[in-house]
Amino acid sequence: MPNLPATPPAPFAPPEPGVEHFAAQVVPRARRGLSYVGSLTPELFVPTAARPVRAKLRWLAADTQVMPHSHPWAQVAISTTGVIRLTVSHGTYIVPPSRALWIPPGVEHAVTMVEDADLRTLYFHQPRGQCGPGALGSGNPRQRSDDETAAWRQCRVLEVSDLLRSLVREMPTTPDGDPAPTAAELLREQHLSALVRDELARAAAVKLGVDLPQDKRLRHLCEAVLADPTRHETLADWARDTGASPRTVARLFRSELGSTFTQWRQQVILAKAVSLAAGRMPMGQIAAELGYSPSAFSAMVRKSVGQPPGRFLGQQQPVPAH
Repeated sequence: MPNLPATPPAPFAPPEPGVEHFAAQVVPRARRGLSYVGSLTPELFVPTAARPVRAKLRWLAADTQVMPHSHPWAQVAISTTGVIRLTVSHGTYIVPPSRALWIPPGVEHAVTMVEDADLRTLYFHQPRGQCGPGALGSGNPRQRSDDETAAWRQCRVLEVSDLLRSLVREMPTTPDGDPAPTAAELLREQHLSALVRDELARAAAVKLGVDLPQDKRLRHLCEAVLADPTRHETLADWARDTGASPRTVARLFRSELGSTFTQWRQQVILAKAVSLAAGRMPMGQIAAELGYSPSAFSAMVRKSVGQPPGRFLGQQQPVPAH
């Protein structure tokens, strides 16, 4: 297996051919303190019509990043312990244990461990022309509208029920090449897969993504805000670090991201709050960490996402629909 490059590749550059395993050697990046690994061999977990959901498991330390890569099948990233951050070319998503992230086929992504994480990955077979956890061809029991199918062609953050979390833990993670599963083991995997797909299809989507720009100056600013959203309060202070005027930066936010800086930063604050909540930090302390009073923080969350803070932050279960 070739060594990983001495310098990490530029964001979303194609990974070097052959670098597929989680390497024993990692490359430190002094500026951010990240260590880089390649993606676990995907060809040993290929989903098929006979085995439509394949699972793999890896424990990774905080500040480890799985280098950018993509797959021809759909994927769900879920951490049953620890917070992960998943970045695609147009945005980034904070995923605590109370959430999962759906990644459509062919979308290049990098995964960063915000905390030590028990990272579980599910790969989903997707018949030609179909997309979604229930896409299994003519035998699919859940027919979906074009609008519903289109929604699954985008990255989606989903709420994770207790049942789904338990099912994911039970999915076998043995790669191809090891002793073949017995008929009984395959039957159990098929039952688990069917329940996983149904739970995902029913899961509520949560707006927990932060859009990222293509402009290099603005991208640099956005990455700095993501790293420490409370370092500055005003756009003028943030713009000073980029060498661009506040007016230029404001214009770039409107043209690249279709929002104001204040609106965009609020999404970062919400993502940071989710990350803090995953560590069981009390609500009042979360608000203080992010520069809010408890009442102002609660009002901001309700206005932004239409949910009480406890539910949005994964500290209470959603009320089931009747």
